[in-house]
Amino acid sequence: MKRSEQVEIKARVVIDNPVPGVLHSLQSGDDRVLSPQRSSAGEPLFFDFPLRVGPGPKFFGDQVRREGPQRRFVYIRIGQSAGDHGSPWTRRMKIDIHETEQKLIDEAVGSGRVIEYRISGTAVDGSPACATIRPIVRGLAP
Repeated sequence: MKRSEQVEIKARVVIDNPVPGVLHSLQSGDDRVLSPQRSSAGEPLFFDFPLRVGPGPKFFGDQVRREGPQRRFVYIRIGQSAGDHGSPWTRRMKIDIHETEQKLIDEAVGSGRVIEYRISGTAVDGSPACATIRPIVRGLAP
């Protein structure tokens, strides 16, 4: 798809209830760590990134990964994967974005607001959540 057919919007992944002290980062490209952060007391972590959207909708950008013809997602790296080599965890979260409703995309384009994907950062066993994580909320933020 031609870049001229795409529009850039702002996107954000919010990790609610991350495990305190564990380093998290957004993944860019195939392996680069961006914006490493850790929560000291379980406060949310915020990862902002540009997202290009074309007809379909189809999603593109440095942080967007693909699997098959439709599936698009972003990775959040955790522990050693995020650059904390002393961490007991080496994990990634795969956050699906391909199911984002066209209505939200249109509103983000028209208003300049951010599409926000909120996820829970702690698994049932108390360790950092990992693997495929479906956003619990998709919405717009200022």
